[in-house]
Amino acid sequence: MLLGKNPKDFDISTNARPEEVQKIFGRQCRLVGRRFRLAHIVFGREIYEVATFRAGHENHTNDKISKISDAGMLLRDNVYGTMREDAERRDFSVNAFYYDPRHNLIYDFFNGLEDLNAGKLRLLGNPVQRYQEDPVRMLRAIRFMAKLDMFLDRATADPIKEMAPLLKMIPAARLFDESLKLLQSGAGLKTYQLLREYHLFEPLFPVLMPFFTEKQDSNAERMITKALTSTDERIRDKLPVNPAFLFAALFWYPLREKIDELKNEGGLNNHDSMMLAANDILDESCKSVALHRRHTGVIREIWALQFQMTRRTGKRPLQTLEAQKFRAGFDLLVMRAEIEGGDLVELSAWWHEFQFSNDQQRAEMLQAVKKLPHVADEEKKKRRRKTFRRKKKTSNKAE
Repeated sequence: MLLGKNPKDFDISTNARPEEVQKIFGRQCRLVGRRFRLAHIVFGREIYEVATFRAGHENHTNDKISKISDAGMLLRDNVYGTMREDAERRDFSVNAFYYDPRHNLIYDFFNGLEDLNAGKLRLLGNPVQRYQEDPVRMLRAIRFMAKLDMFLDRATADPIKEMAPLLKMIPAARLFDESLKLLQSGAGLKTYQLLREYHLFEPLFPVLMPFFTEKQDSNAERMITKALTSTDERIRDKLPVNPAFLFAALFWYPLREKIDELKNEGGLNNHDSMMLAANDILDESCKSVALHRRHTGVIREIWALQFQMTRRTGKRPLQTLEAQKFRAGFDLLVMRAEIEGGDLVELSAWWHEFQFSNDQQRAEMLQAVKKLPHVADEEKKKRRRKTFRRKKKTSNKAE
């Protein structure tokens, strides 16, 4: 609000304990979370999340309310305190404001307004300790920098590269949620560049690291740039974005390399090698960022369409056009054509025309495509395979 932007949501805090909040609202309230106890209050279809002010963990040994790992990570954060103590527990000074709507007052305990006006992100407390408590704070720093066009003060920035590996200790499900906030913020491309600069991309997507180059011009890196640029544009234009498409694009070149590896080693066909390669890439990715099953299914469909769209004879093109995720598959094909050129340029142009043509035009296109050299060669190979296929022996028994 102070930046003149519309807030996505509001954090509601109170000095009332969760049990006291539940007592006030009765059946409309339920308590959630063990690591960080919260009250969810239901009004109609809306759920309001209410947090109790927190305090520091010094001199607290009860594991039910306070627990810290050997690495310094907060495993349980249920030590309650005052508004000022809660402000001390916030990550950045610009995130430690409190607004009292009843009296129309803003409480700023740590000169956050001054930092906000300067565009500076400053971590409260000892940065090393604060990152140890919750390594995701490093990702939040990047997200704020990219989305709000801010910069990190030196003390906040200095430890990040060295402490980036701490993200590997964060549950993969949480990192998936954080990755969506990062890459679908409307500033995904800038976020990606900052993640690489601060060595935070590797803990999130280690499967992509072998494809990174010093000049950042590999096909995989160019695909990441195109996919994130497209996502940023769609968000800016208030169009829906599908995480599955983004991840299908990000992981396409690791998939391609794995497919080629399986075909060379095991002599597998495109379908079998694609299925096995998809399993490997998605399984490996889910170790760091737990993609939801509903997303992995769509990712597989988009990948499969890349191979289906190369087959343009018979009824296959019409069947491909009816695929539920055809548009997403086509968009990925266009990006690949822009990166690789060659036959993909003709292929993507053909599918662009085919999908918007009428029945007669499509029939003419299907006839014309048979005359393309690479399509004609493929048809000859198919006819040869049919010619040399062994016929089943038939027995002529005398009656």
